[in-house]
Amino acid sequence: MDAPRKVLPREELAARLRAARAAGRSAVLCNGVFDLLHVGHVRALAEARALGDLLVVAVNDDASAARLKGPDRPLVPAAERSEVLAALACVDFVTVYGEDTAAETLRLLQPAVHAKGRDYDAGRIPAEEQRVAAELHIRLALVGDEKRRSSSELARRLRCR
Repeated sequence: MDAPRKVLPREELAARLRAARAAGRSAVLCNGVFDLLHVGHVRALAEARALGDLLVVAVNDDASAARLKGPDRPLVPAAERSEVLAALACVDFVTVYGEDTAAETLRLLQPAVHAKGRDYDAGRIPAEEQRVAAELHIRLALVGDEKRRSSSELARRLRCR
């Protein structure tokens, strides 16, 4: 299967992206937990892919997902979430990170664009991510549907049944 070869450690991915930049290609980074992949994610990732030559998805590891979403999350382990995301045609690479924000991943990978879902506005994007993006001249783009779909809401509904 091709999908797992698209899942790379950040350091290896950083080297590949440096080579891509040297060849004139631009990368877009999307990050998140992605533990219940739904159509909102797929639409946002497809829109993000159109903003550059390569789409990189950074997935929170299990420990950071639990810190961000609660002790019952993630619902699916990071390795499996990564493999599913890597199988999407619009995704070029997937990496896993353990911090609660994507700031260090932005610093390491230095994409041209950092794409966040439209549920984020300037006030909700972590300050640390905003600082690193500004420092490295990484453009912020909001992608996806205006009407937010929520994995957290899906998980709550599943638990109620």
